[in-house]
Amino acid sequence: MGPKINTNGRENFPCIADDNVLYFASSGRQGFGGLDIFKLDLNDKEAEVINLGKPVNTDKDDFSFSLNLSKNVGYFSSNRAGKDNIYLAIPVCGVDAVAVIKDKKTGKVLADAKVSILDSKGNVIATKQSNASGEVTYQVECDTDYVLQASKNDYDASAANISKTKSRKVSISIELEPVEVVITATEVLLNAIYFEYNKSNITAQGANELDKLVKVLNNNPQMKIFVKAHTDTNGSADYNLKLSDQRAQATVQYVISKGINKERISGKGFGFTELKVNCKECTEEQDAQNRRSEFLIVKD
Repeated sequence: MGPKINTNGRENFPCIADDNVLYFASSGRQGFGGLDIFKLDLNDKEAEVINLGKPVNTDKDDFSFSLNLSKNVGYFSSNRAGKDNIYLAIPVCGVDAVAVIKDKKTGKVLADAKVSILDSKGNVIATKQSNASGEVTYQVECDTDYVLQASKNDYDASAANISKTKSRKVSISIELEPVEVVITATEVLLNAIYFEYNKSNITAQGANELDKLVKVLNNNPQMKIFVKAHTDTNGSADYNLKLSDQRAQATVQYVISKGINKERISGKGFGFTELKVNCKECTEEQDAQNRRSEFLIVKD
């Protein structure tokens, strides 16, 4: 099999697992002493031979490794106890999760996209940038669910799930939609900005939408915006008026924090005084239409 596997030492006990990974013993490679067990992924032409490391390998002879993927268990032989014995090995259940980030309209890969991996509770574990091939790789546990969130300037953020799997490698394609903000003669139209119940802090989803407004303002340096925040009819008029004003001011402050001059944006809460859908017993859909923010273009 050539010098990629064979050395001047001894190469013995080859075994190919069902995922086309070759396991073999060698005394001719840097290791712990005697025969060590190595592996090579035959699916990847660029792959390198890898020492399985401790506790499989010791300063004695370790050899004859075999792996049952369906049972997730391996067996090997070793003379570490002074004679040849068979040992059980439980592989660390790891998966290479490879995400490819693409432009949803063109299909082109996107470099320098920010890709975060989150646990099942929504906590960010780590964040990486996609490479020139639009790829990001995370090593994850096979028996745990994860979420990948991808974002890039001038694109809407998107996410994809990584489900529990026994595969060694999973590929995930995440497509990002290019940002296309509609600007009419009177207002800037954004997607709905959602707030947590009874709160006025800007959520990640809201920040993504407001970043579009920031871009519009940067591209139109003479534009000024008046933010109108509205609620549905649940709760008292005073309560909703106060909450909507808090949300309007939080929206204004977020935009200012992104470098927009405070003279260019202002806001006010209107509670449910300007309903989009005037209903007495509103459905959830009607309530959602009434809970909205408007970004009006101020005429000098």
